[in-house]
Amino acid sequence: MAKGIANLFNSIAGDYDKLNHLFSFNIDKIWRRRALKNHLDEHTEHVLDVACGTGDFSIQLVKMGAQRVTGADVSEGMMVEGRKKIDAHGLANRITLEYGDCAEMKYSDNTFDLCTCAFGVRNFAERAKGLREMNRVLKPGAEVLILEFSQPAHFPMKQLYRFYFKHIMPTVGGWVSGNKAAYEYLPNSVYAFPQGEAFMNELREAGFSNVHQHRFTFGIATVYYGTK
Repeated sequence: MAKGIANLFNSIAGDYDKLNHLFSFNIDKIWRRRALKNHLDEHTEHVLDVACGTGDFSIQLVKMGAQRVTGADVSEGMMVEGRKKIDAHGLANRITLEYGDCAEMKYSDNTFDLCTCAFGVRNFAERAKGLREMNRVLKPGAEVLILEFSQPAHFPMKQLYRFYFKHIMPTVGGWVSGNKAAYEYLPNSVYAFPQGEAFMNELREAGFSNVHQHRFTFGIATVYYGTK
């Protein structure tokens, strides 16, 4: 399944950033900043950004204080786009993007000061194993931070969100990228992802404590935190 996910994202990598910002009305940039606020300091020397994609979160991590970021992803096409942005920001000496399967990370135990994943955990082929790996590579007492799409629970946002995700996104995404199937998969992956307490229980089962969440923009996105 990891290979299938890689192929899907490789196929839309060139248009991914443009469509991602379009579909979120650029609010995704605000979510990233808010998710990281007060979770980086001078001791955040080395961060692992899992499912780093085109590098937006990796770049934001450095902007907000991380000294060094290693981004890992299974899609080389997405990372090609990410490296272009990193070079444009002059951050190639602080951010490295490299192939990495979340279920079998090559990193040693107790390596990182923070582990993040933005809009990628729902695509893990083996989510339980990936979460355990994120725990393993963190230093004791370090934090995991996972930002992910979620579903609004209340009228009318719940109904508007579902219509937008099921009809507008696949149609526009198909027109722009030429791959409607990819933009049908993306909203379906959000619907299939466990929400709120269900996902927090998965984090606890992976070995994290002090697990909590904060929801953004009527519940369209949620950031989850936990401590090793």
